[in-house]
Amino acid sequence: MIVKKYGGATLADPQKIKSVAQKVAKQHFSGVKIVVVVSAMGQTTNNLIQLAHQVSDRPALRELDMLLTAGERISMSLLSIALNDLGCPAISFTGSQAGILTDDSHINAQIVEVRAQRVQQALAENKVVILAGFQGMSRHTKEITTLGRGGSDITAVAISSFLKADRCEILKDVAGVYSADPKLVENAQLQTELSYDHLHEMTSWGAKVLHQQSVEMAANNNVTLLVGAAADDQPVAGTIITTNYKTPAQKILAINSFEKIMEIEWSKNFHDLNNFFNENQIGQCTLLHIEGGQRYFITAPNETLQSISYFSKHQDTYQIISEDISTVSVTHSLEISDQTLNDLQNNLNKNNIEVIVSFNTQYSSHFFVHQKQRSEAIRILHSLIS
Repeated sequence: MIVKKYGGATLADPQKIKSVAQKVAKQHFSGVKIVVVVSAMGQTTNNLIQLAHQVSDRPALRELDMLLTAGERISMSLLSIALNDLGCPAISFTGSQAGILTDDSHINAQIVEVRAQRVQQALAENKVVILAGFQGMSRHTKEITTLGRGGSDITAVAISSFLKADRCEILKDVAGVYSADPKLVENAQLQTELSYDHLHEMTSWGAKVLHQQSVEMAANNNVTLLVGAAADDQPVAGTIITTNYKTPAQKILAINSFEKIMEIEWSKNFHDLNNFFNENQIGQCTLLHIEGGQRYFITAPNETLQSISYFSKHQDTYQIISEDISTVSVTHSLEISDQTLNDLQNNLNKNNIEVIVSFNTQYSSHFFVHQKQRSEAIRILHSLIS
């Protein structure tokens, strides 16, 4: 049994959907039980968000969830139609129909339970199951919820764990996990194997290849992950993530980055800040670093950061110090020392990169820089990879 997650770029138009259907049907007819988790087609989610903001500066979060889940419903139904046209029996389910149960949050809900008996029944009937990613239903309120940007990865891992699938394939428009974003760094190197810990560190600090929560969930439930290109023929090549990864000697594995970070001054704790944002229909943000007890460096989807910026002009509870910050992070194969941090920062300084804040976590060194110097900082640090 295999769970296959297809990203939005791989489903961007009818021809790509038909191509995916042909690959899935071929594998199904070879005797493999398949669940396909789909994202919204191409830029559908971005377009829906823009549409909402044309109607309202701060759309009600409950209604925004109702709107955004339409994108995955389109993908799932079209792929199911294409499979049935090929003589491959298929059925599509929304997150709520499939029993993906979440907490009560909107825009950034957490999965708390999976009750996917309908999926199991469809598989027993020899059908391919097409599951809308990114969405679920609150266990208590029965409201439709979404899991945040990249949430289809979380759906795929959650259903893989529930079904005890042999592996979970995350299929994208790139060949796997690279040493940097290949769209930013021409000579980025493909990683053929990684540990959960390393990949979680990378995704927590800007690697867009998977949602960080999906990696954490995979590690906790021992779900084998394979990140590869949707265009590959079976078997898919790419990056394998398992507990069997043998850590190499000390080396740099990857450079990752958040393009836009916001620095906020707030006198209370971070939990209260997120509560304040939710109460004012802004959404939640992620805390990356605290300086001086009251300076919070946060990240969030662009639409949330825009709402934070807009709302700052209409209140005096928090103050935006800067919106001109990016992070550049260096992930290593082994735990690192303060000396490593100093050496990397000296390398940036001698190339005239101004470092605003720097610190280490277990496997990574992190540098907060001005947005205009982000690309150059990535290039300089990636040049250190042997």
